Amino acid sequence: MDVLVLSNSYIPLRRVPWQQAFGYVFAGRAEIVETYIGRDVRSSSASWPMPSIVRFVRRTAGLFKRQVKFSRRMVYLRDGGRCQYCATALTLKSFTIDHIVPRSKGGQTAWENVTTACLPCNQKKADRTPRQAHMKLLTKPRKPRSLGGPGGLLRWHNGMPEGWKIYLGHRG
Repeated sequence: MDVLVLSNSYIPLRRVPWQQAFGYVFAGRAEIVETYIGRDVRSSSASWPMPSIVRFVRRTAGLFKRQVKFSRRMVYLRDGGRCQYCATALTLKSFTIDHIVPRSKGGQTAWENVTTACLPCNQKKADRTPRQAHMKLLTKPRKPRSLGGPGGLLRWHNGMPEGWKIYLGHRG
């Protein structure tokens, strides 16, 4: 179970595993804002509610300014879950990663050379550049600066706890 971590001014910073969030709370660095109903963290002699949202009690400047790790999931989030050729909405399971300059032509697996694509577009482009395939990218891929905050990669989506909506800028 993940926990949404907020700054002391209620700005979303990132998601962390519940164990890490509980460590912040237990050490006095954070307070629980919301808990998972019916879930507890237990030891042999005590029980505490499992946090769903925690908030740091002091300023956290620089705490989460680490680089965004390159991964399939992060590419998907960066591109908004859409094929960057035809704008089709994709699921995490259905999208493919397309190398703009194909690996066979010296292209690297890096933020600036990969994008999300639906299977038909990826197959149409094949082992060519978008220009050679007469296809146009909707957005130029680049390395994301951060994961946090509304407008960043941390956005509410179905499956996240309902209580996170207000902090992640969900309208609806």
